[in-house]
Amino acid sequence: MRKMRWIALLAALGVMLAACGDDATEDVPETDVDVEEPDEDEVTDDDVADDEEAVALRWRTRPDNQAEIDVYQSVSDQIDAAWAGATLEYEPGGTETAAYQDVLRTEIAGGTAPDVFWIPGTDIADFANRGLILDLRDLAEASADYAGDAAYAPGPMELLTYDPATETSGPSLWGLPRDVSTFAFYLNLDLIAEAGAPDPRELDANGEWDWDTFREVAEAVDALGDDIRGFGMNNWWANPGIWMHSAGGGFFNEDRTASIVGSPESVAGLEYLSGLYQDGLGVPYGEDSQPPFQAGQVGMQLTGRWSTPAYRENTFDWDVVNIPAGPAGAINWTFWGAYVVNANTEHPEQAFELLTRLTDGDVQAQIAELGANIPSRVDDPNTLDQFLTFTPPENNQAFLDGLESSVPEGPLWQGDWPAFDGIMAPALEAVIAGDLSLEEFSATIDDQLNATFQ
Repeated sequence: MRKMRWIALLAALGVMLAACGDDATEDVPETDVDVEEPDEDEVTDDDVADDEEAVALRWRTRPDNQAEIDVYQSVSDQIDAAWAGATLEYEPGGTETAAYQDVLRTEIAGGTAPDVFWIPGTDIADFANRGLILDLRDLAEASADYAGDAAYAPGPMELLTYDPATETSGPSLWGLPRDVSTFAFYLNLDLIAEAGAPDPRELDANGEWDWDTFREVAEAVDALGDDIRGFGMNNWWANPGIWMHSAGGGFFNEDRTASIVGSPESVAGLEYLSGLYQDGLGVPYGEDSQPPFQAGQVGMQLTGRWSTPAYRENTFDWDVVNIPAGPAGAINWTFWGAYVVNANTEHPEQAFELLTRLTDGDVQAQIAELGANIPSRVDDPNTLDQFLTFTPPENNQAFLDGLESSVPEGPLWQGDWPAFDGIMAPALEAVIAGDLSLEEFSATIDDQLNATFQ
């Protein structure tokens, strides 16, 4: 089964170093005060008295929608109620764009950032190199609560444990992965049926879901009316990157030390994508395609697993399908992010414990069941079996198929990702909108982007 091949792939990525340590102990001061012991069956780990009062911790994610905010608020409330050592305040980030990271950088400098926050995998190196987040390795080795590096998906952990000084993975620990995810096309099956177009899920099952059949479905749906669009996707780097990778190109060379954005293969992917927009088949690039999709006006929307909680409120028949295959195949993204600890937190031990609680297997399963992601914990062999039961959508296999042939996003330890993205994103937008020719783009973009590498 494809699912089993993904489990094998996880194992083949390499055995990660497991962080081990002695159980942490605390010196309990002597006291002459008699304390009534609770009944044995009423005692829990968090009922054991500490010699300090509970500390206040703030934590933040970058939610995609209100439904995802509700998911994480619920998780925060549950952890808060069960943990005597801390009181939690959850803060949803105000934007799902890169401005979320910019705000965090500013807040850390000003001393107002939360103790714990989520950031995309692409930004780990930038935050670490700037000294904005803690290297957690010593805290992990001293913690009795840490399950070890090998408990998490090895792809993200290889990047999260990278030590820039030795250029090896293992010595450091910059955070713990919240989840992994891939992209899929969310389908309005009612519109597709009304247009008389073939079901993309059936095309995929028959090996016929490719760029040609994708355009055919988009054209058929788009012809239903002026207020209907064949497809939609939002304006951020990962979305055009899927088309570039599926054409055989991408962003970086193999060792991630130079740009290949202007390569013939990358440009071929952009040429196909820009043609879709210039023919009017998509929600205008730069506009949020989620509201019109939920309003029943878009046939296919490209987004990640995190959109599922909101889409479970859809009033039309919907499901998902893996991305269509280009010349190089259906090359998806493995999107992931990590919980990290503010370098200026006053409570590093408790902040690290919050990371272990937020990435606990039961918590991850709860979030996955509510639809937001795929768990990053791999220490339970039943994890992916359970994930397939978290419906709707019915075709959760599409996300696992995407994991089989995907490019994991990751930090640029030898480059400046924010600077790279700051140059690439407006150039991609100009190409897709038809404001910049492919010839001019390919002639200049790599030189511009290579200046962001050390």
